[in-house]
Amino acid sequence: MTRECAVLLPGVCAALADPRQPGLDDTCLEKLLDWFRSLTWFDPTVELMQDNPCLTEFITSVLALPDPSPSILSFTLQLAGILASSETRFQHLQQEKLLGRLFGQEGPRGGAAWEDASVRSAWVKGVHSMVHHQPALHFLCSTGGMDVIFALQGDPSLFVASAASQLLVHLLTFSLESETPKALSAKDCDWPACAQMIVKHIEESLQSSSASHREQSLKLLSSLFGSCFGSCYAAWTEVLWLDIAKQIESFLLEETVQAQPVLANLLLNVARSPVFCGTEGSFWALVTSALEHLTPVQAGPLAVGLLKLCKCPQDVRIQALTVLLQPMDCILRAASQPLECAGLLDESVSDPVTVERLLSSKTSCAGLLCQTLAHLEKLLSLKHLRVDLPCVSLLRSLMTILQFCNGFLSPASPLGSTISRNLINCFRVQKSALDVLAVLPEKKDCGTLIGSLFDVLLAYLQSPNTSPTVLKKTFQATSKWLVHLQELSCSNSQWQQTEKILEDVFVVLQKRLCSPCWEVRDSSLEFLTAMVKCLRDQKEFRQCLLSSEVLRLTENLLEDPESYVRASAVTAVGHLAFITCFAPESAVTGNPYNKESIVGKLQEILSTDSEGFPRRAVISIFTMWLREGCTGQLEDTEQFVSRVIQIVEHDLDWEVRLGGLELVEGFCSQTICQLSQCPYAPASSAVTSSSPQKELLQVFCRAKLFGFLFRSLCDCDKPVGQRACDVLIGLRGHFYPMSTLENPQEIEDSPAGRGVAWLQRTLRQGSLAQNFPTDGGGRVDFQDPESMMLALGAIDLLELHDELNKSSDHVEESPQSLLQDILATVGIIEDNEVDCY
Repeated sequence: MTRECAVLLPGVCAALADPRQPGLDDTCLEKLLDWFRSLTWFDPTVELMQDNPCLTEFITSVLALPDPSPSILSFTLQLAGILASSETRFQHLQQEKLLGRLFGQEGPRGGAAWEDASVRSAWVKGVHSMVHHQPALHFLCSTGGMDVIFALQGDPSLFVASAASQLLVHLLTFSLESETPKALSAKDCDWPACAQMIVKHIEESLQSSSASHREQSLKLLSSLFGSCFGSCYAAWTEVLWLDIAKQIESFLLEETVQAQPVLANLLLNVARSPVFCGTEGSFWALVTSALEHLTPVQAGPLAVGLLKLCKCPQDVRIQALTVLLQPMDCILRAASQPLECAGLLDESVSDPVTVERLLSSKTSCAGLLCQTLAHLEKLLSLKHLRVDLPCVSLLRSLMTILQFCNGFLSPASPLGSTISRNLINCFRVQKSALDVLAVLPEKKDCGTLIGSLFDVLLAYLQSPNTSPTVLKKTFQATSKWLVHLQELSCSNSQWQQTEKILEDVFVVLQKRLCSPCWEVRDSSLEFLTAMVKCLRDQKEFRQCLLSSEVLRLTENLLEDPESYVRASAVTAVGHLAFITCFAPESAVTGNPYNKESIVGKLQEILSTDSEGFPRRAVISIFTMWLREGCTGQLEDTEQFVSRVIQIVEHDLDWEVRLGGLELVEGFCSQTICQLSQCPYAPASSAVTSSSPQKELLQVFCRAKLFGFLFRSLCDCDKPVGQRACDVLIGLRGHFYPMSTLENPQEIEDSPAGRGVAWLQRTLRQGSLAQNFPTDGGGRVDFQDPESMMLALGAIDLLELHDELNKSSDHVEESPQSLLQDILATVGIIEDNEVDCY
């Protein structure tokens, strides 16, 4: 603790304990507790309390109040717990007889204050902070604290109940830290006293006739096995599991148990423990039983969790996959009668009638399918899945769901008709199915259904009933499958099918680009950009694009009334330029999409558009062009960058200015690579004045980079200043690889040096100097290579970097400022004495 804080702390403690003072904001009290946590974390000694007796006096004063406010009592409980977290400070508080009056039987837990949930929550948090040594654990057990925590598990406040459960996990884990079981047998293992109380409570609650008590214990067990206990205390984990396994098994067989979702979570957390890595044992038989007896909705999370485990037995893994595929299998079988193709499953884990009943119900059909599809998407996204998914049948099932949803399929079976009625225009299921569809192209053998798949996708793209959100998802899935289609065409020479599909896609796209709905126009442009990114090198794609109206329509949307659409149009035009402007075959006389025309239009948007989104898109596209080498020879690129940064420098949107710095950074890297003898080698020393070095400086000065960079250092938006500083440090590393210039007085005496010295002083003002002048009277010349070489060497950019990277609240939210603000709030000191935040 600093001396300044030690001087202020007694006044703060006195003010907090004074019932006549107005109550403090809870945020201030939380910040105060955070400060004490940091103090006690780094110093476990008793000196904090000996040097600041006001802390003990404060606790005593609050306890002496006949009716302390809940907020101050809560603060006191948490503060005492934090102070008592070390054994020496715990003993100090015990000698003062304070801990019993806070956390013992004579404390608030027996009085009227206990009715307030914030007090109960603070008591739990205080105990949690305190119990990090054995004397505190013994104190808690000997004063009846364990029974209080057990009762708080069922507290009406969910925050209190959750905190009590977390505290029990901590207590059990902590009580075992110094214990080592003699054997892995429950008979030979004696739990430590505190752990024994918790385990006994769990066992009694599991056998209780109260459903809420059983559920509390199951949640506690789930938290316990999901914490470090399950992985760090393998022997104790097995002992505990052997104690409760029979009871858990009986719950699975009881249809009336309401805590089945908690059971699924508990089994998954136990399965993650290294104790049950082996393929033998009764545990996995219990998991198999759970997959059979839980409802499909309850078993789904357990199944997908098991499939992600490395050491789950293969037979259990297959059974888990079967649980997930069962609803998809039911959909496929319901679509046609008799079944025209193979289903997904040879046999079911649970009774198929259960799944059919859920899918036949209007209330449960969509929920079950959305959950199943979400799980399948997670599995398909895994790099290494340890079971083989029947991807072709899965794809067929997805297509069936999508056709059910838009009414394009008339199933022959009664079940199929019912499911179809339940799913018609169900946006939730459509979106979920399209998400899974988007991750399927990477799987093998799915190309056999590609013609039928595009029929389904095109039906969605063409239908006026497709909602904008579903349309966006359809576009995303279509772009993924178009890439896969190109790969198949290259290997199978199926050019005619590819060309027909592309033509159909562009016909739909032309229509959607003219939609009255801006979300549809925006999604269409995003889809076009995604296609160009992936397919711009494919001849069939370029031909279909150039023969359509898509280019003209996209360019028209640069003037769309909606700024989001204009931004997407800028991005699309920028990527289309790789086909229309930058490709060798595009250099045709009279080409309406020539480079100068496109650059001019985008520069005009950068200069004049009233919204930030399109301007950000333009600077992003310009940076991409530069990195792709599309801006021409060095001289052309120099002029291009110079024009752009002169526009960007005065932009009111900080993200646009930041984009300008990214453009400059790319230009500097490219220019250094082009003009240096060795592309990645810095200059040999600070005094080198070789031709490439001079030429580099001249290029950068002509492009007016240095004025932009140094003024950006004083930008009122910190990310801009930080990025400018990074670029300048990178440049200095090239021109001065060994060290910076020395003897700054000699520099200041030279004509150029005086300007550099002024610049150094100006930069120290930070954002206050953001509009500093650049002309006349001793100012630096940003286009003079000699001055800029001196500036890079003389100005302490690393010091500026540190200043820019300081948090803006490093002064305002310091402990000293916090204490001053508290005193100002209660009127102890005048407002003008404190820097309130």
